[in-house]
Amino acid sequence: MLLHMQAEKGQQDLIPLKTKGIKRFWLDLLCFFFQQNLSDLMDYSGNKQPVSNQVQPVTQPPGFGTMPTAVVMPAPPRLPGCPPGLEYLAQIDQLLIHQKLEVVEVLLGWESNNKYDIKNSLGQQVFYAAEENDCCNRNFCGPLRSFTIRILDNFGQEILTMTRPLKCGNCCCPCCLQELEVQAPPGTPIGYVVQNWHPFLPKFTILNERKEPVLKIVGPFCDCKCCSDVNFEVKSLDESSTVGRISKQWTGFFREAFSDADNFGIQFPKDLDVKIKAVMIGACFLIDFMFFEHNQ
Repeated sequence: MLLHMQAEKGQQDLIPLKTKGIKRFWLDLLCFFFQQNLSDLMDYSGNKQPVSNQVQPVTQPPGFGTMPTAVVMPAPPRLPGCPPGLEYLAQIDQLLIHQKLEVVEVLLGWESNNKYDIKNSLGQQVFYAAEENDCCNRNFCGPLRSFTIRILDNFGQEILTMTRPLKCGNCCCPCCLQELEVQAPPGTPIGYVVQNWHPFLPKFTILNERKEPVLKIVGPFCDCKCCSDVNFEVKSLDESSTVGRISKQWTGFFREAFSDADNFGIQFPKDLDVKIKAVMIGACFLIDFMFFEHNQ
């Protein structure tokens, strides 16, 4: 009888320990994501503007939450025939796009507007990007949703607008293929990304402002790879040579499992037309929504 009572007491003592362990797990999880997103949870104050490439606060674009202190890319000189703000792209052959991690999405699965930091290979801030959408469209249409993405420079000036109409995502229906329009400055189309029908591979064509084909994008047969990058090759029109790449980068098991916030890398020739480079940024966003924007 005494042994039985001691056993029951031991089991009762284990219950609070288990409860405490579960609470501690969720507390650690919350702390992790709050540390990753602390800047997005605070109200912005201040109106400083960046100069040169020194570490300093950046002007707050609408809808971004608080911007962290960043190293910004030095402002380049104006170029003739180049849309305002795209001069940055003339100096680089690589971009890194980091989607911001959203606590609400991770904990509740409630889709929020996507936000991105766009940096050069040195880690210097080049642009900011933010999705503009309504709650119903985001949460009921999911990755198929239409959207407008506005891209701003380090001074908060909108330099690029990207729009995607709502279309069916069925690969068996070639009449409802995806497309995206890129404008620079806003209201002036400079190029398009259109999906090409293929039974097995994701394929796209990059068009200029006159809707003439310029480049092709060919993706892999399987876009789900564990512990490795997923590469979409940018090719010439006859697909005989590779001129660039859009890579969805592996961000680690924890982030891949609990979030749809992704990192991308874009590579292109340095002497490529800045307008086509801007359209490749739009292609990266379209690929993100089509293949990787799924609630975990």
